[in-house]
Amino acid sequence: MSDYLFTPPPCPSAPVQGHSARFPVRRIFCVGRNYAEHAREFGNDPDREPPFFFTKPADALVDSGSVIAYPPATQDLQHEAELVVALSGGGADIAPEAAAGLIFGHAAGNDLTRRDLQAEAKAMRRPWDMSKGFDASAVIGPIRPGPLADGAIRGLVDGVVKQEARLSDMIWPVADVIAYLSRLVTLAPGDLIFTGTPAGVGPITRGQTCRIEIDGLAPATITLR
Repeated sequence: MSDYLFTPPPCPSAPVQGHSARFPVRRIFCVGRNYAEHAREFGNDPDREPPFFFTKPADALVDSGSVIAYPPATQDLQHEAELVVALSGGGADIAPEAAAGLIFGHAAGNDLTRRDLQAEAKAMRRPWDMSKGFDASAVIGPIRPGPLADGAIRGLVDGVVKQEARLSDMIWPVADVIAYLSRLVTLAPGDLIFTGTPAGVGPITRGQTCRIEIDGLAPATITLR
């Protein structure tokens, strides 16, 4: 006899480079405004702001190479190129120097955003969950196990570069992001952290392909229909 009233949905997961087994995903955290030029792009001062976080549902994950429908309730879907960190350890009140030991690997990601819904919610001082946490809004490439050196991050639409920076341009480096987040919630294996996007975010429309590239990682690509 089942312990559940109905069959639970499958566990969300992400591909792992070089492995047939997939990475089981528990939660998805995202960092807002973690590149100075992107913060300025939206009229904010990056020198005075601690990191802040929002979440996406784990089942919002989309594998690289997918063709996805243009989402409902928006006329301004935008790309956000991001480094994704996958955790195999966790805890609370983690010290920055201990953070590297919790990282399973890294991936390229795309934090798709319904920008018009976000702007409307901000103007009305309402939560903007639905501008970020909608179906198929978290695109991820294969996770590469192990550490990652500094490198370039790029967002391309139909082959044209729209976003470009270096990972070292982050206001809050990965270790500090993990440490700060662990003061707010207890982290655990299976958590993903989208670590913020550089300047140059912009629209993608039906028929276009968006590709996120990070040096040393497989790309994260989606096409809209």
